[in-house]
Amino acid sequence: MYIDKIEPLDKRRSRVYLDGEFAFALYNGEIRRYRLEEGCEIEEPLYEEILRETVCRRARERALYLLRDMDRTEHELRAKLKSGGYPDPAIEEALAFLKEYHYVDDAAYARNYVEAHGGKKSRAQLMQSLWRKGIDRALAEELYEEIRPDTAEQIQRLLRKKGYTGQEVSREEKGKLAAYLMRRGFSWEEARNALNSSAFDSARCFL
Repeated sequence: MYIDKIEPLDKRRSRVYLDGEFAFALYNGEIRRYRLEEGCEIEEPLYEEILRETVCRRARERALYLLRDMDRTEHELRAKLKSGGYPDPAIEEALAFLKEYHYVDDAAYARNYVEAHGGKKSRAQLMQSLWRKGIDRALAEELYEEIRPDTAEQIQRLLRKKGYTGQEVSREEKGKLAAYLMRRGFSWEEARNALNSSAFDSARCFL
């Protein structure tokens, strides 16, 4: 393998490219210590040593630091490490280490998220948030069905903002309120139960 380019990443680190592809990022002092220079050949044993002893170790440490203040999904950690200049082999090794010791667990993360935010967000909002975090769609939906968070309080809060507190209103107004709730991500059934009127069923055709 040949070092075709060493380019600055920031004031302290540089990216090293081997055979035309990004290989890893190192501190400038490490580049000098390993005697890496553009145009020079790097032997396989030295490459493996750098990857194993320096880059992979640092990726694990960085991932643990990212988890220090808040839980993150595998997807979020992968994106953070990628943006930090870590190569794919180091990222995968770090994630394997974290999963082995249960520092990262997407199923547990998703369960905690639904339990914590289920009373504040609609099902659609919860699903969107979890999908953006890289949680598998089927897993997110399965956990929601299992936990079944109580959304009644949130719906009542939204209806109060609209001035509805359970008083008699016209079928047209109920249809508008139901449509409002459904735009916020609640199901037809949740909207109907919240408005709680036998006459409300007939409003469905107006939505």
